[in-house]
Formats: sequence, structure tokens, C-alpha cells
Amino acid sequence: MVVVVLLADFDVSWIRETLQKITDQFHLQLSKGQLLVIHVNEDNYPPLTGLKRNFNDGPDRVSFRSKQNVDYSYLLHFSSNLSQYYIMLEDDVSCTKNFFSNIREHIHSMNSKWVTLEFSKLGYIGKLYQTKDLPILARFLYNFYQEMPCDFLLSHFHRLLMQDKVIRFRPSLFQHMGTYSSFRGTYNRLKDEDFVKEVADNPPADIRTNIENFKTNVPEKAYSQGSGYFWGVSPIGLANYFLVIFREPVLISRVCIRTGLEGKDELLSADVELGKTLVKTESGVDCSGFHTLGSLQKGQFNEPDVQKLVPEPVACLRIQVTASQMEWVIINKIYVWTVKAGKTMRNVL
Repeated sequence: MVVVVLLADFDVSWIRETLQKITDQFHLQLSKGQLLVIHVNEDNYPPLTGLKRNFNDGPDRVSFRSKQNVDYSYLLHFSSNLSQYYIMLEDDVSCTKNFFSNIREHIHSMNSKWVTLEFSKLGYIGKLYQTKDLPILARFLYNFYQEMPCDFLLSHFHRLLMQDKVIRFRPSLFQHMGTYSSFRGTYNRLKDEDFVKEVADNPPADIRTNIENFKTNVPEKAYSQGSGYFWGVSPIGLANYFLVIFREPVLISRVCIRTGLEGKDELLSADVELGKTLVKTESGVDCSGFHTLGSLQKGQFNEPDVQKLVPEPVACLRIQVTASQMEWVIINKIYVWTVKAGKTMRNVL
């Protein structure tokens, strides 16, 4: 992984001071080429005043957002031959644990062509590209730098390259930490509600349910941590279930389940259970010896202390419907955290 930092301010004294701080603190990364610091002279920028006032923005706002587009354009252009993939971050974000390996796994899970993968819903944070597309994107931002903000331009870019839908992964891997905007120092409340500090492990498993799914909203999407979800017809109490059968027994530390989307199609009545034993049946493999962790509350479930309830490895996780409902059901995400070998309860929590 190579980190490229653009010092975008035109204040030469500030640039020198900042560069010295970076050199003092990160001299090893600089010497190995893991950290690159660049700057573009003001003379190389197109006009930043007297620009079009789209969206009824004031002249100073237009100048600010237009310069940002050119900043990104130069950053993308410089980075276009450094790696296979490129992700855009900002200088005031925090990252979830293991974000790098999670991004790599998501890339490898893609089975269709893509232009942009999003790992945060905020602005221009956490947007991933294939490096071969960076020269096109750099020119795109430069050519239309005064038309609209960078995140608006981004939404057009992937459609122009025939990716018709946003591909965003949840949970988000990056969180905006800044309090004040770079523009006029105004207070900025932007937060990504889908961010978690530690992404779930979701060990390899086979997924099974007897709830009929709608079109391509298959059960596996609820467990994949990708952008999709399971969407099924009205569940029947005590008859329907959603089962996750782990391929190897796992010691679980936490379980989190989210159902519904924007307040609709929540699973209203269900128990969450862990099964200890796999049983061979005529149709394959089933699970038995269930222990109830708890019930969904308003379609959601979160148990952070699973080991206190079930201290030994388990073979499966089951969502058992306990009452029928007229509404269809969306199982948005199932998150499972496991205890790694050698870890104690103290450092898991």
C-alpha cells in the first residue's frame, strides 16, 4: 500500500513547515516509498475566480469547490501508475480495523464489471477505482471543474462508464472525524451511520432458509457484507427460519442482525439461536442443540457478550420466526464476530 498526500494549500511557508513535520515523523515510510508527498504550484491551476455560479452558490463557494476538483484531478493523475487500485480518502477520517484486507476481499468477491466501489456514503471519502481509469477521471474532473462539486461529478462518472448503479458496501470502513469544514470553518456534522470500528468476521458458511426470496435477493446476500440483502415473502410464525451453517465450528464473541430497509419490511418477531451440533439428514446437513441468545427488538438484534451465554464453539446460527406477519421481510445484514486463537475474553471486548 502506498499513501499519496497532496499538500493543496498555496501558502509556501505552510507547505515547508508541514513537509518538515511529515519528514520528521514519517522518514522511514518516505525512504521506502510507502509515503509520497506532492504539491502543485498555483501557476498550474486554471482560473479559480469569475466562474459559473451553478446551484446558486456564492462566488467564494464556487471557487472553493472548483479548486477542490482540480486538486483531486492532479492527485489522480500523479497516482495513475502506482498501483492496481486507488482509493480516495480525506485528511480527517478514521479507518475501521482491517480495512485493507476487507477492501481486498470485496474486490475479489466482485463477479461483474465495475467502475467505482464505495466504502463510505459520505462525499468523496472511501471511493475506490481501478487505476487504469484514473487518467479518464482526472481529465473529467479537470474539464468540468467549475460545473459542480466533486461528489456530484463522481455520480456522473460511473454512469458514463456504464456502471448504472451505486455499489456501496456496508458497514462503512471510513468515518468522517472533522468538526469544521475547510470552507469558512463552518461547523460540520457529517457522520456515516453505517461505520463500525471493527468489521465482522463472518466465517465461511452455507446459508439456508425456507422463506421464499424475491427475484435475485437471495439468502447469501444477508451474510456477505456486500451491498445486497435478502428479501423474502411474508414469514410464517414457527414455520419459517433463516439458518447459517458454519463450515467449521466457531467460537463467537458477538452477533448483530439488521432487518428492514428505511423502516420497512422489518422482521418483527423472531428469536436468535446458536446450534451446537451438525446432524446429517436425507436432504443434507441440519443443526440441533439450540441455545437462544435473545429476540429481535424492532427488527434489530445485537448481543456483544455471546461468550457469557454460549462459551463453547457452535455449528450454526438460526433466526427462528416466532409470529406471522403480512409484510415481506428484508434481512439486511448478519454480522458474526469470532474469538481468534490465543485471544482472551478481555482483549476481545
